[in-house]
Amino acid sequence: MNLKFLRIGLILAILAVLLGAFAAHGLKSKIELDRIGIFNTGVRYHFYHTFAILIAALLQEKLIPKFVNLSLYCFLFGIVCFSGSLYLLACKYWLSIDWWWLGPITPIGGVAFILGWFFLLLATVKK
Repeated sequence: MNLKFLRIGLILAILAVLLGAFAAHGLKSKIELDRIGIFNTGVRYHFYHTFAILIAALLQEKLIPKFVNLSLYCFLFGIVCFSGSLYLLACKYWLSIDWWWLGPITPIGGVAFILGWFFLLLATVKK
């Protein structure tokens, strides 16, 4: 078991619940409805990949550790880039930010998610 990533996963789970609650209760009066949908997409993928981190961290000793570690870092990077950019893009008018580069960050996070799943698959091939 990878205790460091287990803890990171648990912190990410807490953060995902907080952000989901914030979207449901705190953002409704602050941003447009379609922007809340964007924010919720970030929360959904944040949760999916938090679960992936938790599962991979728990299974590390049963799989090839090198590939599990790569998958863990990809999932973490993906949450930061994909979900993080969606959170900021959804709130950009409310926060008065004009970070034009946020849009291209989202697909980079998506690629990181795909790579994370690929490395986790590789971790199962030969042990």
